[in-house]
Formats: sequence, C-alpha cells, structure tokens
Amino acid sequence: MSKDIKKVLLYGEVQINVEDFTPEVWGPINEKLKKVEGLIRKTWLTGINTNTLGGLYEFDSVENAVAFSHNEYIDEGRDFGVTISSKIFDGDKAEAASRDMNSPQYD
Repeated sequence: MSKDIKKVLLYGEVQINVEDFTPEVWGPINEKLKKVEGLIRKTWLTGINTNTLGGLYEFDSVENAVAFSHNEYIDEGRDFGVTISSKIFDGDKAEAASRDMNSPQYD
C-alpha cells in the first residue's frame, strides 16, 4: 500500500432502509466513528427513494482506511444484518479536478 497518499477517501454504503434518519439513528454511530483511528471526517449520505445509508469518509492513511473497511465497517453491517460495500480512493490524483468543482473535501 502506498504511504505517500495524503488524501485518502472511502465511499461506503449500507444496504438498509432507514426512512427516519434521526439523531437516534446516527448519534450512536457518530460516537463510534469519532473513535476510529485515522478518521478525519465523514459526510453522511442517504439514498433518494431507497433510504440506504452511506458516506464519504476521509482518512489520514490508506492503512487506517483499509483497517476500518475490514473491521468496524463490516461489524456495522453485521450488526444491522445487511450487506455493506466500500471502496477506497486516492484523493491526491483527483485533487485538481475536485478543486475545479469546488469540492468541500479540499477546503
């Protein structure tokens, strides 16, 4: 794995229907996420018409993103009894294009 990537982004999605995305739902998850090693920030996403939960996560290293994806994120899906998917991206390679589109990930 490359250690010289400065901007590591993970996209994740939980195949669950959560119609009422209230603090009672996201609050306990946020508390767990705040303890994840290397997690810098998360932007929550909810699917239109599907109510699936997902997010864009930023990590301080590829290693911490992989560890999260292989451990805590899998556990979250298992806890809900649903399928999860995640992909890790090199944000450095896409920085110029993202800045050109005013991405908040590069503020």
